Amino acid sequence: MKIGIVSDTHLSGGGRKLPHALIEGLRDCDAILHAGDWVAMDVYEELSRLAPVYGVAGNGDGEELIRRFGMKRTVEFGGVRIGIVHGHEGTGRTTPERALLAFRDDPQHLIVFGHSHIPLSERTGETLLFNPGSPTDKRRQPNYSFGLVTIQGGSLHAEHRYYSNKN
Repeated sequence: MKIGIVSDTHLSGGGRKLPHALIEGLRDCDAILHAGDWVAMDVYEELSRLAPVYGVAGNGDGEELIRRFGMKRTVEFGGVRIGIVHGHEGTGRTTPERALLAFRDDPQHLIVFGHSHIPLSERTGETLLFNPGSPTDKRRQPNYSFGLVTIQGGSLHAEHRYYSNKN
């Protein structure tokens, strides 16, 4: 099973579309996870044309998106538990710490989060923390990014995909 991982798309209407490199990279995914800051429901609609989409809202999302997605959720694919949270809420000092603490009473194999726009793949005990970065707002990062997770036989492999042109 192949899962696309996205966060911090920050697209707010006006005919703005997701980058071609992202759409092509997600085309053969079985599911897509979005860790918040969609900003517009159009992002969900565009992604759902590719695969079923599961996500949460972030600090940049309005009431409609918060009601639709909530702030935290767990999904399971192939025996792998995946927690999704944006990473802006909680008591931790850093975004990865807040994401990990959000699931402290509900162990996950993988925690997908966003907020910082900084790609990260880091193992903490039995849990892999994964931030895909942003496909549209790289801030101080050298490239735009998203993630791909492959689940096979109950194990997972996560990787980032990078690109420099967001058209």
